[in-house]
Amino acid sequence: MKGKLLRITFLFATVLILITGSFFFDYPIEKSEDIQSEQIIAVNEIEQLIRSGQYDIATEKAEDLRKFMQPDEYKQEHSVKWSLLCFISLIYLFSILGYIYFSILRPFDKLKKFSSSIAQGDFNLPLNYERSNYFGEFTWAFDSMRREITKARSCEREAIENNKTIIATLSHDIKTPISSIRAYAEGLEANLDSTPEKRARYLHILMHKCDEVSKLTNDLFLHSLSDLDKLQINAEVFELCEFMRTAVSEITAEQHNIHLDIPNDQIPVLADKNRLIQIMENLINNALKYAKSDIFITLSISNHIIKISFRDYGTGIPDEDMPFIFDKFYRGRNCNTEQGSGLGLYIVKYLTEQMGGNILLQNHSDGLEAIVTLSAAK
Repeated sequence: MKGKLLRITFLFATVLILITGSFFFDYPIEKSEDIQSEQIIAVNEIEQLIRSGQYDIATEKAEDLRKFMQPDEYKQEHSVKWSLLCFISLIYLFSILGYIYFSILRPFDKLKKFSSSIAQGDFNLPLNYERSNYFGEFTWAFDSMRREITKARSCEREAIENNKTIIATLSHDIKTPISSIRAYAEGLEANLDSTPEKRARYLHILMHKCDEVSKLTNDLFLHSLSDLDKLQINAEVFELCEFMRTAVSEITAEQHNIHLDIPNDQIPVLADKNRLIQIMENLINNALKYAKSDIFITLSISNHIIKISFRDYGTGIPDEDMPFIFDKFYRGRNCNTEQGSGLGLYIVKYLTEQMGGNILLQNHSDGLEAIVTLSAAK
């Protein structure tokens, strides 16, 4: 379109120039030869008159010849007018061309480049809104479309990332009850169930852990296409002290390096039992894996705030890792060769906050303390 417009403009300019030039060269060759012949004849006539002594007539003829040989003032004035008209026409023509280019062609080229970038998947190139051209509303609409597509892609990426996170989270949580199942199975294999009561208890815990695995796999299936914030928290009021004794006993399979300090009081709490077990399993297993020391679990309440402390005597967490320790897939420098996904503390923080609580990690000179806070039920 741009090339066609330039060709048309050049054609019109050429026609105007040719028309103007024709006024300077509008006498044919034959006419010029006739004029030259007449002038020669007039000169010869003047010479004859001078020779014959007729000076007055010769003077008149010479004056007539002089006037005849002078330029045609009317023709000269007419040519100047046409030249001026041609010049003004050319200015007007190029002004129209400039207006069309800057108001229509250049904005249209911007739209073409923008649409080409969008087609290639580049949504970072903005298209500024210009009120001065005829495509102002179109540029605004195209740029608005670009922003909406960018936002939609960002939401899509976030949803995919959340889906990956929830799947990884649930997969990680499945490992914890499986570890307990293995521990109790090894106890049965080693004939540690010396009494029928103990054997029944072992079997009961194994079946309970299998139920936990089944629930987690159901969550994994349910949320394979869901966002992380849709993980359900089924809160209920229950007595916390006895629940913790039972839960810790099942988690640790009665290991002797786990020490409980739980009061005999009745402390009601509003929480999700299964999620609270997940929190305790992650914190206890992290301490067993990385600290490799005795673990002291204490429970206290003050001003309706429940604090559950998990204290180990390992090397702690390096200070430079503390700001990132709750991030997804982050593993601190103290992990050494231990296998892990970097999701344990992220899961703990997420579940605790979903139940209205919080978690705090504190380094001590001789270990690490994780403190989970929950609100006591009225």
